[in-house]
Amino acid sequence: MNSRPVPEFQGNLRSFMLHVPEIIRECSGIRVFGKRIKSLVFTTDAAIIRNCNADAVIAVYPFTPQPLITQAVMTAADMPVFAGVGGGLTQGMRVVDLALHAEFQGAMGVVVNAPTKNETVRELVRRIDIPVVVTVVSERDDVEARVEAGARIANVSAAAQTAGLVRSIRARFPELAIIATGGPTEESIRETIAAGANAITWTPPSNGQVFREIMQAYRQGNPHP
Repeated sequence: MNSRPVPEFQGNLRSFMLHVPEIIRECSGIRVFGKRIKSLVFTTDAAIIRNCNADAVIAVYPFTPQPLITQAVMTAADMPVFAGVGGGLTQGMRVVDLALHAEFQGAMGVVVNAPTKNETVRELVRRIDIPVVVTVVSERDDVEARVEAGARIANVSAAAQTAGLVRSIRARFPELAIIATGGPTEESIRETIAAGANAITWTPPSNGQVFREIMQAYRQGNPHP
């Protein structure tokens, strides 16, 4: 095994940035178009995206997907983007149209919400040439039907039950690529990886949270932390 240290360059101004938990490096990753993805930062914030060392961005948000938002994220990102294209409030051919637009903008994959109909998943797989990531939120979701429809990546987001759900899916579908939320601690991330997740989504602190620590230092007359 090559034990040489990895050369690293940070620069002076960009050395202050957000780092995904190091434990995420222990998962296998998912290779998409030759790029190995282990960590995905869950945000649409351009400042966070530009100052984070995640392998990719998972850009899903609680509003109707808009191409302008996807374009803004794609412009800001210096890493691959998995773009949300609906499946909840937004259904049917509009999801397909949004996915096509995301692919043309350069997205590495598209993410659909749990309520997405299998017919829509099937049409997405037929129409686009980037991975379709289907969100799974509970044991009630029919993962087998998703796989039969052509989905090859599951995005497991089941809060405290995520690791258990990942374990159940992995037992039934050994070859399925699984992205999963890792939870708030190193222990929860490790458990999710051990359960069978190939990649982990990480929710970063907000701009406000990061600023709070900086402003506290400034108020005390200390330099930037």
